Order: sequence, then C-alpha cells, then structure tokens
Amino acid sequence: MTYITKPRLHHPLLTPNKLGFTRRDYEGRVSTLCAGCGHDSISAAIIQAAYELDLPPHRLAKLSGIGCSSKTPDYFLGESHGFNSVHGRMPSVLTGANVANRELIYLGVSGDGDSASIGLGQFAHSVRRGVNMTYIVENNGVYGLTKGQFSATSDPGSKSKRGVVNHDQSIDMVGLALQLGASYVARSFSGDKDQLTPLIKGALSHKGAAFIDVISPCVQFNNHLGSTKSFDYVREHNAAVNRLDFIEPREEIVASYEPGAVEIVTQHDGSVLRLRKLAADYDPTDRIEAMTRLQTHHARGEIVTGLLYIDPDARDLHDHLGTTKKPLNQLSDRELIPGSKALEEINESLR
Repeated sequence: MTYITKPRLHHPLLTPNKLGFTRRDYEGRVSTLCAGCGHDSISAAIIQAAYELDLPPHRLAKLSGIGCSSKTPDYFLGESHGFNSVHGRMPSVLTGANVANRELIYLGVSGDGDSASIGLGQFAHSVRRGVNMTYIVENNGVYGLTKGQFSATSDPGSKSKRGVVNHDQSIDMVGLALQLGASYVARSFSGDKDQLTPLIKGALSHKGAAFIDVISPCVQFNNHLGSTKSFDYVREHNAAVNRLDFIEPREEIVASYEPGAVEIVTQHDGSVLRLRKLAADYDPTDRIEAMTRLQTHHARGEIVTGLLYIDPDARDLHDHLGTTKKPLNQLSDRELIPGSKALEEINESLR
C-alpha cells in the first residue's frame, strides 16, 4: 500500500470552506493500517475538524513518536508541517518547537504504548508546563506493532487475543492529565465521530494544554470478547457526560429568564430556539468533579466520554515564561545576544 499514491482528483461538487479548501485538501497519504482500524477514524475526525475550523494547513505542525498511532500523521494534513520523533519523546520535541515558534498550531499524536510507558515522563512534564498544544492519545490497550502485548492502559482482568489475563493496574491517562493540570481534558471513542470531531475542534481552538484520550480498538489484537477496548465493549459501557458541538466566537446572544420558563431566541443563522431552563447536570469547569466522576463510573465498569474538564482562562507555557510575543526563530542576533550590559542587569535582578 505504501507505493500507492492517492489521486489528486477533486469532485467538482465538494464544498469549500471559507479559505477555499475542500475536505480533500486536509487529507494525507493512503493509510497502511489494518482495514477497520480505529486510528483511521480518528484521522478522519482530525481532517473534518481542521476543515470545519477553516485552518490554513501551513499553520499546523503535527508531531508523533513511534507506534501504529504515530504513523497516522502521514494520513492527514498532508500540506502541514510534520515531525516523527523517537519512541516516547514526541512531547519534548513538540515543547521545543512550540517555544521556538509560538505562531503555529501544535498537534501531538501518540499511543498508549508511546505515552503511557516509555514516554510517561515526557507526557507528564509537557502537560504540567501548560504547553499550548492538542495532545491526542489513540488508546487501544495493546502494542499493535509488536503483536499485541498488554500496554500500560490495559485494564486489570482484560484478556488478550490468546486468552492471557492482565493482572497489572492500568494507567488512566485522563485522570493523570487532570491531576497534572491540563486545562482541556476529554475522552472519546473512535467510532463516535459526532462526539470526537467537536472535541478536536475545541482542543485545537483552546489556549493551553489540551488532552484527548480516544479509545481506538485494534482490530487485529484487541477487538475480541474479554477485551475492554473492543468496539462492542466501549459501545455497551459508554457513559457520555454531555452532548457536544463547537461554535466559533461570534457576537454574544444573551437570554435572561427564570428557571422553568420558556424563552425564544433567534440564532446567528436565523434559526429560532425555544429554551426551557433546567438545572445544569454536569459542570466541565470543576476539576475535582471530573476526577470524582471518572472514579465513580470506573467502579461501575463504565467509560466516561465527552468534555470532562476545561479551564476557560488557562495560561500556557509562554505566559509562565514571559517570552517575547515574536517567535524565537524570527529574532535577530542583536535581540538574542544583547551584550554584557544586559547580562549584568539580569544577574543583578536575581541577587
């Protein structure tokens, strides 16, 4: 499959976005993953999200490590910047690129083997530092490239394709991201594009460390009876916390009415809504509630999906470091090497 070039033909009826790009313009090469792999569905959601957000492809930088998931950036955003790093080291490479050029939109794609095992420390520090990025883990609970061994996210009691039972405790990437201070945390299922696409759109538009854990069944090694990462298991145990959509910023529409009352509101597109006020069921801005909800449903054997947490006033690494608004890779020698007098002033301020 690697030698097959995807045709550049565009159907004349494809709808362009505001930039004049069609969905095909956000695609990449032909996928070489197994037919039916959940990772391809995630790639399709990323393509759809970038298309709907009208993102210029040259403004995106996609980075990955090693594994089936880390191959996927070749299958989407073919006109964007890309860098494939070594096993588990993608977060550090992304951090360095982000510090050097803050004007790009950074998308890190990894797997449960790449991020929850050898790259766990790299993942933890990039999140706690608030690197402005969208970090997607394509989580299938196995090492797909090395024939289906359990990964660090495999649930205790789950069975491998050969019938071996996993006795080790699993690492919950969502719980870890919440604890480390990620300001946008979500979980979804590769087979639920209606939920996943707006989650990715929200993450790409968020300032700060945005993390999405996507359960993505491995059709070759982890889609059998006894697996907790299979298509059937996730569909049967999915507990969605909210219904999702992403709306680009526009002039605010205000409605003030009493609980239990009905209000008619005209939207930006001219459509009319009849609103009946109810008490909010879930607050995605409460980090503690998100962690409690995760643990409560985990004890019931349920997988919580949706936007679990968001900090609408998040700060990123550049805010913490007080870096210049101008990307570092655009600074001149005069700005980068200001001389001994400037160094003396810095040293004096630290005494």
